[in-house]
Amino acid sequence: MKSSATLAALLERFFTQRLMNQRQASPHTISSYRDTFRLLLQFAQQRLHKSPACLAFEEIDAPMIAAFLDDLEKSRGITARSRNLRLTAIRSFFQYAAYEEPSRAAQIQRVLAIPGKRHTRNLVHFLSRPEIDALLDAPDQATWFGRRDHGLLLVAVQTGLRLSELTGLQRADVVLGRGAHVRCVGKGRKERCTPLAKTAVAVLKAWLREPPKHRTEVLFPTVRGSRLSPDSVADLLAKHVSIAGKSCSSLRKKNVTPHVLRHSMAMALLEAGVDRAVIALWLGHESVETTQIYLEANLAMKEEILAKTTPPGGKPGRYRPVDRLLTFLQNL
Repeated sequence: MKSSATLAALLERFFTQRLMNQRQASPHTISSYRDTFRLLLQFAQQRLHKSPACLAFEEIDAPMIAAFLDDLEKSRGITARSRNLRLTAIRSFFQYAAYEEPSRAAQIQRVLAIPGKRHTRNLVHFLSRPEIDALLDAPDQATWFGRRDHGLLLVAVQTGLRLSELTGLQRADVVLGRGAHVRCVGKGRKERCTPLAKTAVAVLKAWLREPPKHRTEVLFPTVRGSRLSPDSVADLLAKHVSIAGKSCSSLRKKNVTPHVLRHSMAMALLEAGVDRAVIALWLGHESVETTQIYLEANLAMKEEILAKTTPPGGKPGRYRPVDRLLTFLQNL
């Protein structure tokens, strides 16, 4: 039995009806899913020699998708984590198709049964207090760019906002004075307020007194008044890390990304004895268990726990060389 709807029609409805209207997915989610299907359709076009608009639903089956995911790893060198993100987007579409096209249940179930790839979960990286201080001292505050970058980095390490939340801040989102905080709409369209320390309040007060570029409402804009792109933030961060590395040698060995600044705030809260549930609320995590990664990465806290325990008794042994003849026979 053939499907009553074409692949093109199903995909269009998936994006417009399911993602945009029903789920009201964030622009980040939509762009991620869009890129996944662009890559998948281009892969299928090369395999089947058919334009994407002419592809039938039954042609995008489990073997095709498995081959596509394998090709991403081999040709593009993506990680297992990135592979799983692409698979998540594909699964979401096929879950939608299961309701729209029940006659294709067998094909859909085979696609949904494709397993994610297991991967090593690395420890999170974060900056120490001296490293943060060196980074904040790096921007030249005699220039407009330096004052903007200093304010952006300070807010990032003090609030732990995600990169999209940080670059999306508007001037009206900053509340100074009593109960100073920044307001943002984060992941899952959840609005939250994050308090500001006195140092951040002083810096932001001075920054907001400056005339905005092109009358923009973006808190940390480009010189043209538009929102900073993720690449722009990564570039300016790399520049200031390079400068800070001259006075703080440990920074030269670290790969400092915008998300490392978020991790640094989380670790600072943890080391201050803040409860995991509060840290989860602060960072906008969906689950308290997400903050477990900071406990696993905190070596100092583990050392404190070790100091409170009674270590098992052990005696150093004396080295005695093994007989050469027996070693020769053992290695045969």
